[in-house]
Amino acid sequence: RQIRSNKMKKIIVIGGGAAGMMAAITAAGNNNKVVLVEKNEKLGKKIFITGKGRCNFTNAGDSDDLMNSIVTNKKFMYSSLNKFSNYDAMGFFGELGLDFKVERGNRVFPTSDHSSDVISALNREMKNRGVEIRLNTKAVNINTSSVSQENDDNNNDKRKIKFESLTVENEIGKKEVITGDELIIATGGNSYQSTGSTGDGYKFAKSLGHTVTPILPALVPFNVKEEWERELQGLSLKNVNVRILDGEKEVYSDFGEMLFTHFGVSGPTILSASSYTAGIIKQKNLTLSIDLKPALTYEQLDERVLRDFEENKNKSFKNSLDKLLPKKIIPVVIMLTRISEDKKVNEITKEERKKLVDTLKDFRMTLTGLRGFNEAIITQGGVNVKEINPSTMESKIVSNVFFAGEVLDVDAVTGGFNLQVAWSTGYAAGNN
Repeated sequence: RQIRSNKMKKIIVIGGGAAGMMAAITAAGNNNKVVLVEKNEKLGKKIFITGKGRCNFTNAGDSDDLMNSIVTNKKFMYSSLNKFSNYDAMGFFGELGLDFKVERGNRVFPTSDHSSDVISALNREMKNRGVEIRLNTKAVNINTSSVSQENDDNNNDKRKIKFESLTVENEIGKKEVITGDELIIATGGNSYQSTGSTGDGYKFAKSLGHTVTPILPALVPFNVKEEWERELQGLSLKNVNVRILDGEKEVYSDFGEMLFTHFGVSGPTILSASSYTAGIIKQKNLTLSIDLKPALTYEQLDERVLRDFEENKNKSFKNSLDKLLPKKIIPVVIMLTRISEDKKVNEITKEERKKLVDTLKDFRMTLTGLRGFNEAIITQGGVNVKEINPSTMESKIVSNVFFAGEVLDVDAVTGGFNLQVAWSTGYAAGNN
């Protein structure tokens, strides 16, 4: 798969995350001298915390699953995913000695459940391939030079500048210029800033003449308006259907798990929803509709409630719902139905029962906004992919500069898909 070159080049990679390490490994395998520059004291700080420390490093779904899980600029990803797919990623890590397993939703994890094993495998392979790793080294400036202007077959101006060198600074503030033939920018996004993802790549891209699309937090929890939501803090719901509504227009739906927090809602279905609604919720509130009993039709649920009421006809309403709902949500459901909690079950009217079923099938909350970048798993927005060659990840504006990973305007839902974007774009950049 790798393109072998007769001439050894010097490749500089900025960023020791998923995309940067994959790019360094691939470039080094092509008979290149590779220098990886990382401003942190260790590599893979964001990988370390992914998947709650277990590292869901890819997804074992088919190609349609993969493409349908990319939210922004999926067409841009066709080429790189075709050249280094999720199955290639699993094969790659398997060859590095990483045992892995496939869990619900085709999520792929190390068998050990330790993200550090993924980082160690990448680290070992970089050392095996002779990558020079420079930690505590911050990229400060990308230095370019002018090239003679040429025209291509369509009479369009070709790139007028090319990469020359990188100015870096060590932990005591000493600067150094590293010359190189080509540069790969894999600096990450703007999320989890404690891991070093502080938007450096966007500044570099702009300094080179690239445009950067608006930056938004994605895969992030929502804030809600309702104060009673705090009573549900810590409650996790499984097998529920979640819909996000703009008025009565559905903008997102999913089935799976969600979690109530002290400020709003989170969990896999909610985090994925945030990627599809980030732009809308900046302008206005949205409605969260939860079907608490999606396995039952409205009529089947009504019959179920009738049976429960029949078994508990001498009990009060508040003591009749234990088999139907988690204990923590019962007081809120009762409040929303406006049925007296002390009313005997055999006194509940058909209209009141209908109100209960309505609430269970359409439990609503008001979404007022997203949490910040400090809680976002990824960043939506980034370097405009129209200015990047999708096959090679090379800049169309600056010769010998490549981009990979989250710095690009590509993002996906939860489930290992964002790390796969990093592996695929890192591979493409390193291979070219």
